[in-house]
Amino acid sequence: MSSIHIGLLSIIVVFVFLFARMPVAYVMVVVGMSGYAYLVSPKAALSVSASAMYDTFSSYSLIVIPLFVWMGYIAFHAGISRRIYDATYKVMGSLPAGLALATIAACTAFGAICGSTTATAATMSAVALPEMKRYNYDSSLSTATVASSAILGVMIPPSVIFILYGISTGASIERLFLAGILPGITLMLLFMFVAFIQAVINPALAPRGPKVGLKEKIKAVLTGGIEVIIIFIAVIGGLFAGWFTPTEAGAVGAFCTLIVALVRRQLNWQKFTNSLNDSVRISAMIMFLVAGAVIYGRFLAISGLPMAMASWAVALPLPPVVILIVILFIYLILGLFIDALALILLTVPIFYPVALNLGFDPIWFGVIIVLALGMGVITPPVGANVYVVAGVERETPVMEIFKGTWPYLLAIFTCIAALIVFPQIALFLPGLI
Repeated sequence: MSSIHIGLLSIIVVFVFLFARMPVAYVMVVVGMSGYAYLVSPKAALSVSASAMYDTFSSYSLIVIPLFVWMGYIAFHAGISRRIYDATYKVMGSLPAGLALATIAACTAFGAICGSTTATAATMSAVALPEMKRYNYDSSLSTATVASSAILGVMIPPSVIFILYGISTGASIERLFLAGILPGITLMLLFMFVAFIQAVINPALAPRGPKVGLKEKIKAVLTGGIEVIIIFIAVIGGLFAGWFTPTEAGAVGAFCTLIVALVRRQLNWQKFTNSLNDSVRISAMIMFLVAGAVIYGRFLAISGLPMAMASWAVALPLPPVVILIVILFIYLILGLFIDALALILLTVPIFYPVALNLGFDPIWFGVIIVLALGMGVITPPVGANVYVVAGVERETPVMEIFKGTWPYLLAIFTCIAALIVFPQIALFLPGLI
């Protein structure tokens, strides 16, 4: 059996274990070590695994992950997310589907200081769902809006998934952050359009909220939104100006968020320790996933499978855009069963060489892949965001939430199509630096 056949067999074994609900990180470590031991030697497999674990947990560039995760949890425990929602609600609440529009805008704003889709889903579920229930919103619409809009948490920088993509491929994290801004805004507007149209067609789904005067709207934006603007400008503006690196930006963001929370006097010792505990738990999980993916990626590299697939894809008598559509379809199918973080670490070593050989811009391809991963978190049977929302809103059946996500899934398809036709949506801002 050739090394390429061993690589293909390993992919089948990985998915068998994943379908059996085995932890993703453990699966990648075990399969990667076993494959490396078979192709080289058991001693080499142990050496590679030890160095991968050490390099991952001691990596300076990976410090950015716990910093941005902590930044999001400080914002959550300090109530910054609630003030964001209150501000957007007062501005948009009186429009058709106003509360849904406010929720989408709030998810976008919270995504600018969080970077995690599940964290955004959990936070905005606790903040937005009680309000939509109070105004008699359809439960399927309200829960699906929160689950889908949380995707914006990984499109608007800082984004943990962009960081992992950049680390896996060597692409500039700074450019990836900038590349996500305009597609993120585009997706936000598409989501708003979807919610608005549903409310216009059937007003009973989303009754209007009370009207708020212009003066009160301005006050709400200044008091509830100014801190998010400050944090976002401090992080992204500093990156754009070249004042600090992405890793340093994580420290700046966490520090600014902590200062805002302390100035607001809404972060006591208990909330501070809770933010640290949550951040350590999530960061350790992500880091172990990265280490497992590194081990599995090194095994795939020596098997020769990624380059063989890249050569095969380039040789196909098909236009590059058709091959891209096939890749996106694979992501949609895999996203039904595998968590987004694990999926990007598992598949990037395979598809990234294909993208380069087809002549795709690596930054643009990263944005496309993150959008494709967004489909997986709102589609059954895994649909991580849907289960997070269902955990908060226990009265709404999970399938009701999934039913409500289909219009938003179409919006993601539309956004991907727009990026394929107009790649400058993603490449314009990175092109400025």
